[in-house]
Amino acid sequence: MSSRVNDGHIAIIGTGFSGLCMAIELKKKGIDDFVLYERADDVGGTWRDNTYPGAACDVPSVLYSYSFAQNPNWTRIFPPWSELLDYLRSVAAQYDLLPHIRFGVEVSEMRFDEDRLRWNIQFASGESVTAAVVVNGSGGLSNPYIPQLPGLESFEGAAFHSAKWRHDLDMSGRRVAVIGSGASAIQFVPEIAPHTETLHVFQRSPNWVMPRGDAELSPATRERFSRRPYRQRWLRWRTYWAFEKLASAFLGNRKLVEQYRSQALANLQQQVPDSDLRQKVTPDYDPGCKRRLISDDWYPALQRENVHLNTSGVFRDPPAFDH
Repeated sequence: MSSRVNDGHIAIIGTGFSGLCMAIELKKKGIDDFVLYERADDVGGTWRDNTYPGAACDVPSVLYSYSFAQNPNWTRIFPPWSELLDYLRSVAAQYDLLPHIRFGVEVSEMRFDEDRLRWNIQFASGESVTAAVVVNGSGGLSNPYIPQLPGLESFEGAAFHSAKWRHDLDMSGRRVAVIGSGASAIQFVPEIAPHTETLHVFQRSPNWVMPRGDAELSPATRERFSRRPYRQRWLRWRTYWAFEKLASAFLGNRKLVEQYRSQALANLQQQVPDSDLRQKVTPDYDPGCKRRLISDDWYPALQRENVHLNTSGVFRDPPAFDH
């Protein structure tokens, strides 16, 4: 690392989207006295860590990217994790950020010294540094949460969080239980369901799910974006305002909330003909109270013969599974 570390430097925690963006903006202002502290051995944040089957962004690639570093080479509307990781690596290289990064250092504690007006940063290794400014870009979900399920400590099978996916584990012909039905589950459940003998999905509360509408971006489209960047910028702005309209609904515009509810229920009615299952996956709260989800294969996956949706909770000795 070529950057000089002194007690007046700017410390940036994490090298995901926010950490890299902060570093780039500092460089644009002519500020080079900063260090990015990264506990892993590569940039990328959530897109380095989450590699479960089907992992992808649920925001269109044209918007889920830096405005100052548009990528004309996205292959899909909703890119997989590998493309997002490659994008962040390329941005870090393009803006010459690698010399500013210290890999393999995990921040364990930060305390502000009011007398010296400095931050004392402690690492898990025992090393410490002092900084004038700290920008925390570590992400609120960077550490997987493992619920204290009864009997988990004595469970003899393989158990892991989706953020720490066991790619060495073949699920073919196995009985598998998935705890949760959120944004990650609706991506990997349809991917693994065809390979398992039985798949039990434990749902605490259903989510509002809208069609995803993913599609490949053709080579011709990518060529147009590359040769005429204004086309991609225009699409980005159109996508941005579509999301802003959605945000206004979730912030209290009742007309838009009801419009969203109507569309989501129509999608549910079309995809889930079984009334019992449809009732179990119909939320009893307004759209916007929880994160909205998008998928074209979540509902079909729940209707597979080998997939069972359980809504009665997780127990050491569970009651009979419901579908």
